[in-house]
Amino acid sequence: MILYPAIDLKDGQCVRVLHGDLDTATVFNNSPAAQAASFVEAGFHWIHVVDLNGAVQGKAVNEKAVEAILEAVSIPVQLGGGIRSLKDIERWIEAGVSRVILGTVAVTQPDIVRKAAKLWPEQIAVSVDVRGGKVATQGWTESSDLDAVTVAKRFEDAGVGALIITDIDRDGTVMGFNVEAFGAIADAVAIPVIAAGGLASVEDIVKLKARKGVPIAGAVLGRALYNGAISPEEALKVAA
Repeated sequence: MILYPAIDLKDGQCVRVLHGDLDTATVFNNSPAAQAASFVEAGFHWIHVVDLNGAVQGKAVNEKAVEAILEAVSIPVQLGGGIRSLKDIERWIEAGVSRVILGTVAVTQPDIVRKAAKLWPEQIAVSVDVRGGKVATQGWTESSDLDAVTVAKRFEDAGVGALIITDIDRDGTVMGFNVEAFGAIADAVAIPVIAAGGLASVEDIVKLKARKGVPIAGAVLGRALYNGAISPEEALKVAA
């Protein structure tokens, strides 16, 4: 299982928020690039970056911070937040992003996802952000009537590299993973699932790995990593 330490960007800083609400942001590092470098030092093999301002505004806002991260590390970076067009995707792949995450357009303009996955096979991930069982969009400020499996199934034959499922109700809460919910999606859809939202301890990684059914491909580590509840060394050992 691949672990993805998260760098959420707000106003150029590395923050954590609660339930995706930007007003709840706690700053953990003024230098996202330094934060990324520390994750590399800790032994992680990927970094998960989200432009929070961009997700809400529908365009890249924290470009400079993302570019600084890409310059600071040599491990792969996946990036989401405010990426809404093929031009946006191309710009970031050319800049060195290994995997581009599409969320809002997966709901509103699924054809963009399909075209992108053809142009850049395995370099596109679909982010399915779930609140109360329904998929949210526009930086989680709007809700749809669709459930996660319905959205994910649109892209089964498109060449999408991963599905990032975020449990908004638990995001930033350190309440623990809803293992069964992630597992049900992994079992239902033929795309590798990365779990996000609520990871509290190494025990959550153990539970994800132990569940029967289709294996969960990865997990995003957020607040629990920043507040010291999870040690990178222990997490990587358990996930291996």
